[in-house]
Amino acid sequence: MPEQSPFDLAEGDPFGPHNLPYGVFSTADAPDRRRIGVRYGDRVLDLSALPSALPAAIRPHAELLAAPTLNPLLAAGRPVWQQIRAAVRSAVTDPAHRGEVAPLFHPLDEVTLHLPFEVADYVDFYSSEHHATNVGRIFRPNGAALPPNWKHLPIGYHGRAGTVVATGTPVVRPQGQRKAPEDELPSFGPSLRLDIEAEVGFVVGTPSTLHEPVGLDAFREHVFGVCLVNDWSARDIQAWEYVPLGPFLGKSFATSVSAWITPLDALDEARTPPPARDFPLLPYLDDAAAEPGGLDLRIEVRINGETVSRPPFSAMYWTAAQQLAHMTVNGASLRTGDLFASGTVSGPDPDQLGCLLELTRGKGPYLQDGDEVTLSAWAPGPDGSRIGLGEVTGRILPAK
Repeated sequence: MPEQSPFDLAEGDPFGPHNLPYGVFSTADAPDRRRIGVRYGDRVLDLSALPSALPAAIRPHAELLAAPTLNPLLAAGRPVWQQIRAAVRSAVTDPAHRGEVAPLFHPLDEVTLHLPFEVADYVDFYSSEHHATNVGRIFRPNGAALPPNWKHLPIGYHGRAGTVVATGTPVVRPQGQRKAPEDELPSFGPSLRLDIEAEVGFVVGTPSTLHEPVGLDAFREHVFGVCLVNDWSARDIQAWEYVPLGPFLGKSFATSVSAWITPLDALDEARTPPPARDFPLLPYLDDAAAEPGGLDLRIEVRINGETVSRPPFSAMYWTAAQQLAHMTVNGASLRTGDLFASGTVSGPDPDQLGCLLELTRGKGPYLQDGDEVTLSAWAPGPDGSRIGLGEVTGRILPAK
């Protein structure tokens, strides 16, 4: 039986010509050579070799595509992103290019995928009203579920870029101080309440100038694309340390991201209005006249192969554009490779919760050594198609 052509995708494949997400891969015959690729079906198209195959269309960008990370491409800006995306789409859809392009495909199961970009800064937000309300009721049963500022600004914290890791990287159970309410003094040891946080991440391409805020209307000029994020959380370490300054060691030990960065332009059909706002927003956050800032992303959370939740990203109260505007309104600058994440994605229903803290109402069980967690997601695309966001997976190893 002849081998199927890499151009002939199964009907409904979520990695078709409307998607074309970017990643970084290596092959067994050259394990130290990292190359930029685009996923197409169950194969990876080697973009570092594409300028030689299609010189007229893409040769001006050969140096960007020969880099071992996405960062030079991210820094090149939106016009270049669009030119390369158009050339790649032509390469996989135009029959005239098949002879030159076919040898540039690698089977997905024969390559190693790497962290696709060098992370500059990492910021994590807290933008799901459902999640924030559920957690507030667990932590503050006798007080207000939401703090008074929650519906006036996107709450966030600055994370640790050096522990952002690629999907498949094992997660070692962190150690730290823990103190249960009934304990007189804190103890030290491995986290007993290790949790997940199903999130969506946004990757910054074009940097900004220090002291010049980035407005809502500049979102597409600065943000290259979207990835999946699991922001692992040690709830017992977090609960003891987070008052008054917020998350620190309970979060900074590992943040896993998917291998594929889906360009924003691939998600135009997934644009959706955010939930209705309860209070008038200050001008820099007021998106009433802007393009719909929400995204209809359907996330699935699996633990040891069993689906435990399907959080809907469309339910997020704060949008990524508002997060970016708030993150820079004080004059903070963006750098190429900045990653900012949505915070835990949760919906209104019991099977739409994005962390074990919520799913178990704070009672556990939490993750055990050997557990494997996988997040996946898709979004609606043109003409009834689906846009796949890939997966982010991590297995828990014992504390060291």
